[in-house]
Amino acid sequence: MDEAEALRKLVAARQHLKTSLDKSRDIASALANAGPRLRDKARRLASLEVELVPIQKCNSFAVGDQIDHVVGLASALFNVINTVSELQKSLVADSCSQLSSYLSVMERFENAFEFLSDNCSLIIQWLEGIVQFVEDNRIVNDQQLLNVKNSLENLRELQVAENNARIDGGPLSLALNKLEFEFRRLLRDHSVSLHLAPALLTSENQDFIGFSLLPESIVQKLQLILTKLKANDQIENCISIYIEIRSSNAELSLRTLGLDYLETSVDELSNMQSIEDHINRWSKHLELAVKHLYEPECKLCNDIFEKIEPEVRTKCFAKIASQSGFLPLLQFGRKVTQTKKDPIKLLNLLDIFLVLDNLRTDINKLFGGKACTEIQATMRDLVKHVVNGICDVFSELPIQVELQRQGCPPVDGGIPSLVSFVTDYCNKLLGNHYKPILNQILIIHQSWEKTCEENLLENQIYLIIKELALNLDSWAKAYQDMSKSYYFMMNNHCHFSNLKGSKLGEMMGDEWLNAHSQYKEYYAALYLRESWGELLSLLNQKGQLPYEGEKWRDIDLLKKRVKMFSQAFEQTCKRQSKWVISDEGLRERICLLLVQAIVPVYMKNFEALIEQDRGAAKYLKYTAESMGTMISSLFRPMLSVQRSRGHTHARFITKIKSIVTHQFRASIASL
Repeated sequence: MDEAEALRKLVAARQHLKTSLDKSRDIASALANAGPRLRDKARRLASLEVELVPIQKCNSFAVGDQIDHVVGLASALFNVINTVSELQKSLVADSCSQLSSYLSVMERFENAFEFLSDNCSLIIQWLEGIVQFVEDNRIVNDQQLLNVKNSLENLRELQVAENNARIDGGPLSLALNKLEFEFRRLLRDHSVSLHLAPALLTSENQDFIGFSLLPESIVQKLQLILTKLKANDQIENCISIYIEIRSSNAELSLRTLGLDYLETSVDELSNMQSIEDHINRWSKHLELAVKHLYEPECKLCNDIFEKIEPEVRTKCFAKIASQSGFLPLLQFGRKVTQTKKDPIKLLNLLDIFLVLDNLRTDINKLFGGKACTEIQATMRDLVKHVVNGICDVFSELPIQVELQRQGCPPVDGGIPSLVSFVTDYCNKLLGNHYKPILNQILIIHQSWEKTCEENLLENQIYLIIKELALNLDSWAKAYQDMSKSYYFMMNNHCHFSNLKGSKLGEMMGDEWLNAHSQYKEYYAALYLRESWGELLSLLNQKGQLPYEGEKWRDIDLLKKRVKMFSQAFEQTCKRQSKWVISDEGLRERICLLLVQAIVPVYMKNFEALIEQDRGAAKYLKYTAESMGTMISSLFRPMLSVQRSRGHTHARFITKIKSIVTHQFRASIASL
């Protein structure tokens, strides 16, 4: 709530209070004027008793009995009138702060008026009969009869005053208005907004659930006021007051969560890089709102309106929930269902469904009444669109994979981002977190569509992996360099074989995993032969050049071979310097195979040249050690290159050096 809105509400509340006070002063003034009139009527009624004395002395025994009886009742009425006058003063002057005392005065005042209401009409009828009898029989003189008639008229006016006491401006009406004001004051002064923090969701804070939002003593006072107002058919204003104050308080409590993200439009959500943070916040906020705000609010509503009709309780709570901002909270989930289709949306909708499913019992309990139809309709609409949205995206996943087939394979010959994404994605769908929810949703959707298909989740995953394999075959053919095509397939079969132990690997089975492991070895051999075989042919071994004893006869040819090999080795390393093998084990194994295949022959053919011709050293661009180091630096992902000084890479370099040294010594020994 911004400052302008808060100021507007404050000014409105001040004006309402001023109007109520002005009205109270007018009523008090009217009652003050009515007091003397009541006392005057009481004095006139007292004179009735005096005027009736001569009639009592009448010789007629029947008239005397009637007069005695009516005069006795009239005397009782005089006493009641005096009591009413005193109680009226208390109702006007006293405050409601001492609620029990004030309600006791109201009770006595109402009882007195009830006595007048029950007896005044009867006594008037009797007096009218006596007057008629006296007139017909000429028992008393005209002056005495006139006095009795005047007193009878005063009694009729008293009856009218009793009826007016219950209408606006009357003492009882004023008392009821004061009770309404006290109801507002108690509710306003003791309603405090809650600080809803995510920490409340932890197990250590479960005692928070079930607590009362108001002190028990205040709840009891509010119940007493409502009971009295209900008895006088004047409860509607208090219902409105309760909804107004508790809605405003609940709204302030919700705002402590920081709900600005609820204002994000569908287009903005669709264009965001990631909305997972918004959804995570929304999930926690919805749970906090349901369990720690609206559940206590519902309990308070039930407690305060305990003695009122159940429909009133549900009506109040429904309006509090709607007016405080619960509907916008639900409608954020609806916005997510309207975002563009993509695989991540499926996970987002699964998260939303999980939250709704976990809160389903609580929400049904709180908002299951007839008065909550708007919230119920919003919930049904949200669940419907979440389920349909999940099934729509899920059914199109194989098609989405197929659509990527026209793309280009990675230039580094490594794992395409689509392959990594799809396998990770499938593992998530098959994981313990998402699989039960997705299966539940698929069953719900099939019941809506009146279809039935078993193992729908697993069958769809098979189709996704099948399309992915077809993509790999297509991408491998796109490379002009056949060695890179083999290298690419080696990498990707390695990736699939490494799924052993994952949810996807378990679903696909050991036979599928073993087949990819075999294909990995097959394409690794093809890659080494195609890419490095020509280089190895340049390495001359004993017998290929004229050789006498321990010396090469054609030193010039040997020097030429050294130069050709150095150039070919350098070109091959340069061409493959950007190629990547993501799997560390496979990368090290390929490097070791190359070192073992190249370095020993290189040393045997060329390092011996140094022994024959010290000047030939200038033709040797690489030493055995530098060659091993250069090979070991190949195929590393950029992140690995940045961490090349780490312990793992250092151990691998040490291992390469050890192999080179061992091979060098073995080759020297054989010369």
